[in-house]
Amino acid sequence: MRRNEAKTERLNINTANDINKVAVREIEAKSILRRHKKIDSWFISHYGMNLYRGCTHNCTYCDGRYEGYYVEGTFGEDVVVKVNAIDVLRKELNQRRKRPLKRSYMMPGGGVGDSYQPVEEKYQLTRKTLHLLHEHCFPVHMLTKSTLIRRDMDILKKINEQSRAIVSFSFSSVDDRMGAIFEPGVPPPSERLHTLSLFKKEGISCGMFLLPVIPFITDTPTLMEEAVRKAKEVGVDFIIFGGMTLKEGRQMEYFFRTLEAQYPELIPRYRDIYRGNRWGNPDERYTRDIHVTFNRIAKKYHIPLRIPPSLYVDILDENDRVIVMLEHIDYLLKLEGKTSPFGYAAYSLSKIKEPLSAMKGKLRELRGIGATTESIILEILETGTSSLYKSLLFG
Repeated sequence: MRRNEAKTERLNINTANDINKVAVREIEAKSILRRHKKIDSWFISHYGMNLYRGCTHNCTYCDGRYEGYYVEGTFGEDVVVKVNAIDVLRKELNQRRKRPLKRSYMMPGGGVGDSYQPVEEKYQLTRKTLHLLHEHCFPVHMLTKSTLIRRDMDILKKINEQSRAIVSFSFSSVDDRMGAIFEPGVPPPSERLHTLSLFKKEGISCGMFLLPVIPFITDTPTLMEEAVRKAKEVGVDFIIFGGMTLKEGRQMEYFFRTLEAQYPELIPRYRDIYRGNRWGNPDERYTRDIHVTFNRIAKKYHIPLRIPPSLYVDILDENDRVIVMLEHIDYLLKLEGKTSPFGYAAYSLSKIKEPLSAMKGKLRELRGIGATTESIILEILETGTSSLYKSLLFG
């Protein structure tokens, strides 16, 4: 099959709930690795990859439906498979390349397709990718909603022993009834939590991505606390929290059909908080309020709300360590309703190629670096962490 040719077929695939007819289009890709402009402090990653485009998990809120992502076909039913992904990736991982890859967690997944959606059972691109990343000694961070990841426990254990692995699951709540409504194509939250416990028993670090919480439905203090409590019981190493984006067009229209069927009385409230923001973000007051509420709940359970430094300080170079810690400090301060200069400082540092340890006397010359930020940067360079960072992250 030449690069520009594609083969389409329909597969009988056993999803979490039923047998769906899935339209699979096979293509050959020119590239697989996607490099971020700077390190992603949510995932501690410079690189992502979409082995599949489209996703039959069919979560009703998924912003992969948004027209701006140019996902072909009917989202939730059609999937594009990059059948030559492993050959392309093998070349991209070659350490003799002119521009060596930066050290960080690799993310075999992206925003427009879960790496463990049902087609993975046939194509096994994710499993083959993990073997390839193991060959090249890269740490890996997996984010999924699918318990199919249990299949790859063996290779993830090898990666963890060699260079480190993190397994994270995303949730909109830990309520199985809510999961059936809003996440019809994935295992219920209870099964996802059980899968996290299995990986924890094998010594693999795990995270809960409690996002998106669904406005006026799963963002209640009761449901958010239930999620945090169950995460604590499982022993997760961190929780990442976030609200729901809802972009005008296909994504909003699809989600509103679910609301009309299940919660029609909420539609006016949704129209009130989603007012055409470019990124699909809700009203700032709503966003601030749910973050304040979540922060108050999370503090009772003493779970870090960002990936803790023990999982990345020995992986990243010094510049990336400083950038990640500054961005984490920025987030955690804002979570408490405080202002912060540290996010902009991290952005400024991301433009610097020279090692920061060689710039100790010049830091104040950089945009966004004042006396307080300078002292924190120097503390991180000298000790590997910051007292402010530790107090915010661990309480």
